[in-house]
Amino acid sequence: MPSVAIRAQDFSHYFGTKQTLKKINLDVAENKILGIIGPAGSGKSTFLRALNRLNDLVPDSRVEGTLLVEGVDVYSADTSVAELRRRLGMVFAIPVPLPRSIYENVAFGARMAGLKDKSALTEIVIDSLKKTALWEEVSDRLHSSALKLSGGQQQRLCIARTLALKPRFILLDEPTSGLDPISTMKIEETLRQLKKDYTIILVTNNTKQAARVADRTAFFLNGDLIEVDETVRVFSAPSDQRTNDYISGRFG
Repeated sequence: MPSVAIRAQDFSHYFGTKQTLKKINLDVAENKILGIIGPAGSGKSTFLRALNRLNDLVPDSRVEGTLLVEGVDVYSADTSVAELRRRLGMVFAIPVPLPRSIYENVAFGARMAGLKDKSALTEIVIDSLKKTALWEEVSDRLHSSALKLSGGQQQRLCIARTLALKPRFILLDEPTSGLDPISTMKIEETLRQLKKDYTIILVTNNTKQAARVADRTAFFLNGDLIEVDETVRVFSAPSDQRTNDYISGRFG
């Protein structure tokens, strides 16, 4: 059995008086992909953002219960939020490359962290681009603008930029929602390769995507975790009728 990398225990979240997550109990296994599915407003992205404290940026955000990352309480007063966000790299739905070269996009985080050695920076850039299957496509134009890349390439560049910070986890919030099928396929293949070295949580509105790439799938509905299981079981024999209704397209 793989070890548990993330554990939520009776974890609840509120924005003011509105409860967005209701006593979530969920384990995320190390070096696996957890897919989180559910209709809009079900709490998927809120859970993802709770992991690296991004919800803290919203006024009146508060939590109850426990959220552990590698045994450390995310919401402990002793937790360094900056270090937490480095360890849990976040990739959003819309890729936002910096208005700089491809090279500088990937090197940006390492530079900001104080790394100045050019050969070390180049090694990080090459390694990160190779891990996202982007190296062969851009190796001859590293110093051209990242804004010239296609949407799918920009998204893989944003994943590479995250990897350059050497995180332990990759959190993806609808990373292929605006991409064509070929770009989506490339990112899904990238995720399959990356799970050898990282623990990944993929929030997606595309149930077929979860079925293709997730090892386990969790179904959220109205802030509740309805069920979580091996992906093949969730999609072939869900234990809750609401899960079956959602994945069969009866609502959502």
